Amino acid sequence: MTTEISTSINIKEPRWDQGTFMGRAKHFFTVTDPRNVLLTNEQLENAHKVISDYRQGVMSPGLTEDELWRAKYIFDSAFHPDTGEKMILIGRMSAQVPMNMTITGCMMTFYKTTPAVVLWQWINQSFNAIVNYTNRSGDAPLSVNQLGTAYVSATTGAVATALGLNALTKSICFTPTFVVVVQHISPLVGRLVPFAAVAAANCINIPLMRQRELKHGIPITDENDNRLGESTTAAKQAISQVVVSRILMASPGMAIPPFLMNTLEKKAFLKKFPWMSAPIQVVLVGFCLVFATPLCCALFPQKSSMSVSRLEPELQEKIRASHPGVERIYFNKGL
Repeated sequence: MTTEISTSINIKEPRWDQGTFMGRAKHFFTVTDPRNVLLTNEQLENAHKVISDYRQGVMSPGLTEDELWRAKYIFDSAFHPDTGEKMILIGRMSAQVPMNMTITGCMMTFYKTTPAVVLWQWINQSFNAIVNYTNRSGDAPLSVNQLGTAYVSATTGAVATALGLNALTKSICFTPTFVVVVQHISPLVGRLVPFAAVAAANCINIPLMRQRELKHGIPITDENDNRLGESTTAAKQAISQVVVSRILMASPGMAIPPFLMNTLEKKAFLKKFPWMSAPIQVVLVGFCLVFATPLCCALFPQKSSMSVSRLEPELQEKIRASHPGVERIYFNKGL
């Protein structure tokens, strides 16, 4: 016999305690699992139905607790937590590893010429723009004009930053005859330039793609999910935390492989088969991202919080007037 599961499981919250880093890590290892990208529309819609039915007190015959949680994580991996809309496939966090390992591997392989830097930085920042839009906080729609403006400003600013940093891979010195000589720095340092560019670009791309949140605020709620208003202060904290997470997420994949590749390229194998450099670098980056993506997502709770006293003065007054017992507010920071 199949034991009926309880109808009181809180599937609005993750399965593991989000008050601890370990609990958040378990949660994000499930959400960012690259295998979720391979799920069919039928599987996604089935998970959507299971979760929607359960929330209304209806359970599929024979449904077990493990199956319910599996449906919840399929649902969470593909549907936006605020809007409920199905997210763009390559913008989902489960697509981070396959997409980023390919783009990052190519960025670090083809970093020596300006056209290559421009191409791969543009591809990377276009991908980041999609991810930042897909995983934004809040449920307010963006117009095509707003989205287009955000995309152009984000990618242009990020690529310009990358080119500026790439230019710093050359140093100027003066000979005794005062002739300026341009000297290229070592290949290892050159390989690390894409990481510096990505880190700087994240500080530009994420705020610009989520600029509506900075201007108008993101939804804030009490602990029972009752909406209290929209806060720009909460938006600033949310976006700051996402910027830190994304930079650290890129760190292992862009910092460790360069050292390994710098050694491997001196070996006979890559001297004989130089075309293997890109595939090897992609695999190394992928291995790093499998762990870095969920662990860095777990640095901060997705459902963040702050004291009411830290909010905008007018919003504080509104909350204290309408909800006098509320001392702490909650919001989805995005990913």
